[in-house]
Amino acid sequence: MKRCDLVIRNGTVVLPGLGPVRMDLGVKDGKIAVMADALASSDGDEVVDARNHHVLPGAIDSHFHIGIYRPHSQDAESESASAISGGVTTILSYFRTGQHYLNKSGPYQEIFPELLSLSAGNFWCDYGYHIAPMTTPQLDEVAWLVDQGVSSFKFYMFYKGLNLAADSTRGKDYIMAEDYDLGHLYELMVRVAEEARRRRIRISLSLHCENSELIRVFIARAKKEGWTGLEAYSKGRPPLTESLSIEEAAVLAGATGCPINLLHLSSKEAIESAMDVRRRYTSLSIVLETTLHHLALNYEDARGITAKVNPPIRAKEDQQALWKALVAGQVDTVVSDHACCLEEMKRKDLWSALPGFGGTALLYPVLLSEAVRKRGLSLARTVELVSTNPARFYGLYPKKGTIAVGSDADLVICDLEKTQTVSLPGLHSAQDHTPFAGLTFTGWPVETLLRGRVVFRSGATQGAPSGQFLKRPMGLHES
Repeated sequence: MKRCDLVIRNGTVVLPGLGPVRMDLGVKDGKIAVMADALASSDGDEVVDARNHHVLPGAIDSHFHIGIYRPHSQDAESESASAISGGVTTILSYFRTGQHYLNKSGPYQEIFPELLSLSAGNFWCDYGYHIAPMTTPQLDEVAWLVDQGVSSFKFYMFYKGLNLAADSTRGKDYIMAEDYDLGHLYELMVRVAEEARRRRIRISLSLHCENSELIRVFIARAKKEGWTGLEAYSKGRPPLTESLSIEEAAVLAGATGCPINLLHLSSKEAIESAMDVRRRYTSLSIVLETTLHHLALNYEDARGITAKVNPPIRAKEDQQALWKALVAGQVDTVVSDHACCLEEMKRKDLWSALPGFGGTALLYPVLLSEAVRKRGLSLARTVELVSTNPARFYGLYPKKGTIAVGSDADLVICDLEKTQTVSLPGLHSAQDHTPFAGLTFTGWPVETLLRGRVVFRSGATQGAPSGQFLKRPMGLHES
């Protein structure tokens, strides 16, 4: 046999669509070159012993926010280190013009190259971007952005017309855009759908579904009625705001033929609305996403305002409904929606504290513990949720998202029997708090490989950041 750069021996490999198979893997030039019943140590220049462990495809965290609250390059390095500690080998991060991120507006033909420059050399894992066209001129840059390797876009439904008195971080000064409304959304869908048809590949639009007009009313009610804590925030942005926006989005997608991704579904009402529109709009490509924090947390187990996030942490009933949909096969992807938000940004009152927090390091642990061990989900289905499906929906498959000859050797070695309680140091993030503290999960990554190179081992990063920008969809570019 041709000598490999690295062999992984004695592990149980989890193959998407098939499940656990006892085999050895050989890696050459960063790709999986050999899948065999047994390889000898002498077959590789380097050997990784995966005895008593499972080898899974590296996770693709397809909902991330690099640089939202901290300088982009700094955030990229620290938060991608957190990602690889949990077996995430690819990050797809959202980016938009306006306040936060680079705090500017203008043509993406000027801003996107700057974004790539700030990213280069700072990621521990591979990475790509979803882009949000915020201004009318940016709508005409959709085709150009696809040429640059962006195959997914975003619209924030709760930015349109939100009253500054209800939430001081929103408004035209914040998004640096005029006419950010359903008309803008329609025009964006038209352009995304045109690119999808022209290129005959899935170019899609991601949607943050919350209705701003209802949020204004319900926040005023929650304040007047004296609600506090995370329950108050959920009452200020109730599930009704999600389900209404899902319906609006589906009607416009149906009119334009635009493939859509319904992001971070947080509630029973939202997941049921999303499933319903998928049943009604059978010709549309509709992806349903939920987050690990909406699966793992609820406001009834009070976690304080550091767990403020949009959409809010919900009640136990909503948490249970999300798990039920996931186990039933209705959820397509599970993500972290990671945003490194320091505690000082949360110290104000509930309504002015900044939303979001990190959790990417827990993507595999939450699913291995709560889905596989507690709810009987198969390992094959688990890797589909966090690796194979994101790769397929966002233009990365089969370079990413699977274990197959010719695919990138993005691999995570997991100890399914390892029980560990979440603590801040174990997340390897720059964030100085975590609402997951004290939760205990069984099933943890112990080693992460990116394109055949060990990047995380023994609780620490290895070497230097070597993540590459992924020009999507991969089918249009070099493999």
